[in-house]
Amino acid sequence: MKKLLILLILTSLVSAQRIKDLAYFQGVNSEQLIGYGLVVGLAGTGDTHRSSFTIQSVTSMLKRFGITVPETNLRTRNIAAVMVTARVNNFIKSGSEFDVNVSSMGDATSLMGGTLLMTPLSGKDGSVYAVAQGPMSIGGYDINTSSGGRVAQNHALSGRIPNGAILEKDFFQGNLSASQLSVILKDPDFTTAYNIAEAVNGQFGAGVAEARDASEIKINVPDQFSENLTSFLSGVESIEVQKDVIAKVVLNERTGTVVSGSNVRISPVTISHGSLNITIRSFPVISQPNAFSNGETVTFNNLVPQANQNNSNAISIDGAANAQEVAAALNSLKVAPRDIIAIFQALKEAGALTAELIII
Repeated sequence: MKKLLILLILTSLVSAQRIKDLAYFQGVNSEQLIGYGLVVGLAGTGDTHRSSFTIQSVTSMLKRFGITVPETNLRTRNIAAVMVTARVNNFIKSGSEFDVNVSSMGDATSLMGGTLLMTPLSGKDGSVYAVAQGPMSIGGYDINTSSGGRVAQNHALSGRIPNGAILEKDFFQGNLSASQLSVILKDPDFTTAYNIAEAVNGQFGAGVAEARDASEIKINVPDQFSENLTSFLSGVESIEVQKDVIAKVVLNERTGTVVSGSNVRISPVTISHGSLNITIRSFPVISQPNAFSNGETVTFNNLVPQANQNNSNAISIDGAANAQEVAAALNSLKVAPRDIIAIFQALKEAGALTAELIII
């Protein structure tokens, strides 16, 4: 079956983007949380006795409720040991709810239908900041039969609990100075950093912002906003700037997808493309011995190769000024997706392609 070539062209007129989509204020970041817990209520798909830490966890939990059970009497097929992880903004306050991810760490076969028991979540400093609990949603299933049959969809050993955690303790927040701030670009770029500084100065006055390097823009807070820093930060975030885009061509041979950036250029070049089909045919030859010669019948497989050269397609490009012209030139060749990579590599080696070539 022939693959379908898909060309995605990014328009040359890249729309302006808000600063909040391109950068963040230094001191405003995310915190990673992690915890160890137990998921109960599984239909015989939990951990086995080979997961000794699950048995130890169940024993310790029951002791907290005044119940002592020998480990040899425990059956943990309805229980699974899991790791609970979350990523939250460091400005959320106590009482805020957020989602958590739950992943099996034992030999359970499925977490479908399970409920996470109360699990403390710790930060990088070891302090407990939140507590997670609730029914899981895994978005899939994994069903095995005693005869060896299996029906599965998606991944059944990890799931998510929407709003399953509650923040119990505020994070340490980086102090946002009322006099000077730093805006950090998510993707460092000198041109974009300069554009942000110019846009901020155009909004609040000359000398307010200065691009220090490719990733940091220093902003001096005007005196009229010293008592209302939040208003100033909101105004900076909403400013729209032009992001500079690097010329790139991304190719995926498996799916036949070609994504071309808006700044891609092709110098004048001639492309010739053809295909060579080689077929090997089999002509069996049977050698029969003479009568009463005590010989054996021998079969010889005669393989005869044949080559067929298809007519080559040639096209001359006088120079492509934008991605649309590049796409039109490639479509006129009518080549298979796997040949697109070879053509782009040849263009790059010939110095005709002005773009970064990425093959995935």
